[in-house]
Amino acid sequence: MESFLRLFFVFGFLCGFVFNFSAQDKLPAYVDYIDQYHSTAIANEKLYKIPACITLAQGILESEAGGSLLAKNAKNHFGIKCGSDWTGEKVYKKDDGPNDCFRKYKLVSNSYDDHGNFLQKSRYAVLFTYNIKDYTAWAKGLQSCGYATNPGYANLLIKLIEGYELYKYNGRSSSAVSSPQVAEKPNKPVLARTTFKAFDLIYILANDDDSFEQIAKETGIKEKDLIKFNEVDSDFPLKKGDIIYLQNKKSKADKPNFEHIVKVGESMHDISQLYAIQLKALYKLNKLDANYLPVEGDVLRLR
Repeated sequence: MESFLRLFFVFGFLCGFVFNFSAQDKLPAYVDYIDQYHSTAIANEKLYKIPACITLAQGILESEAGGSLLAKNAKNHFGIKCGSDWTGEKVYKKDDGPNDCFRKYKLVSNSYDDHGNFLQKSRYAVLFTYNIKDYTAWAKGLQSCGYATNPGYANLLIKLIEGYELYKYNGRSSSAVSSPQVAEKPNKPVLARTTFKAFDLIYILANDDDSFEQIAKETGIKEKDLIKFNEVDSDFPLKKGDIIYLQNKKSKADKPNFEHIVKVGESMHDISQLYAIQLKALYKLNKLDANYLPVEGDVLRLR
């Protein structure tokens, strides 16, 4: 699975269209895959306690949305190799080695079940300490546990989940966003909300099961303005601790924040929230387009 993901990542980046997620540019093959298998992923979430959005994102990546030879010939949608404990049917293909052994299934649903069982191994035990709603933690955990060697694996999963709104199949799943690096003491509350100040901008922190509609009611700021300030879709899932700005972000970071080194699982939106920079400005400062996928260790300009 690792070799394919490296090629997939490079191919998607060079082609400049794979991860452009505006509504009209969503890949039909991905949309069809999601329509076909989201119910299976939801059922497996209940059974194996693995977020449905994570399962779907991995299925899309590992099977090329069901189009890979391994998916077609062996119904293997997660690139799982035979291993010493596999007693079922096998197929062989080039991957890390010239003739690697992969598991073969009779049905795709068998592949989904095996994926659920595969992640029960002790090496993945830490995943189940994370909140099932926190797909960011799960994506980072899969990478750190060695599910794939691609250094951008977590970011690939997160971008798929957010770009194709896979979080909606996982209840109110949400992405974690770091708190600002410079924060002052709370000011007086705006109704039921405590406000904070960083980079000369006012922000609040989201609560559990929060929404922009609820925040709008409590702050008196229009919901459409909150969505605009924070550069998200109206149904973007919020998690306790997410930064919500109550005014427009800036075109560049305040001094002394000149650069940011990308961490595992960070998205461009995470970074823009962290430093109160407009997302489009962050792309422009670094001469990047919407297809760019941040990878751990990348250095981004902030001003």
